[in-house]
Amino acid sequence: MEDLLSEKFDEEKNPLIIILDGVTDVRNFGAISRTAECMGADAIVIPRDNSVRVTEDAIKTSAGALYNIPVCKVENLVDTVILVQQMGLNVVAASEKSYKNLFESDLKQPTAIVMGAEDKGVSQQLIRRIKDVYKIPTSGKTDSLNVSVAAGMFLYEAIRQRSE
Repeated sequence: MEDLLSEKFDEEKNPLIIILDGVTDVRNFGAISRTAECMGADAIVIPRDNSVRVTEDAIKTSAGALYNIPVCKVENLVDTVILVQQMGLNVVAASEKSYKNLFESDLKQPTAIVMGAEDKGVSQQLIRRIKDVYKIPTSGKTDSLNVSVAAGMFLYEAIRQRSE
């Protein structure tokens, strides 16, 4: 992770990574990977344990995008969040429980987006270390989105802001 971010900064890129906390469904992982690669994200971070794996089904769902985007397996997501913050990335998280709207975010700077599992969301261990937690505004009666859809919306908002 550290080498990848150093390389991006050396290339004068504006890093954009996505961190998956507790995502275990390979189809969601494949869909997130496809969207992340299409949106120009630099990497996907997953924990080594209790997480999704790069499988044939994930690659198929990603339409091959997993061949084109680095997947960094890390021992500890809390340590990884601290590391990327120390390296200058703004870390934001998604939660339908937040009072801050995604459209209030600043994703123009180097950013790591943390997405949690559909059933539990982003862990409290991570939320305590992230100052900016945003919700996607919705107007329907259903109170949450599929994690791959939500990740796509966060990634699109980052790209939209960066193209202004």
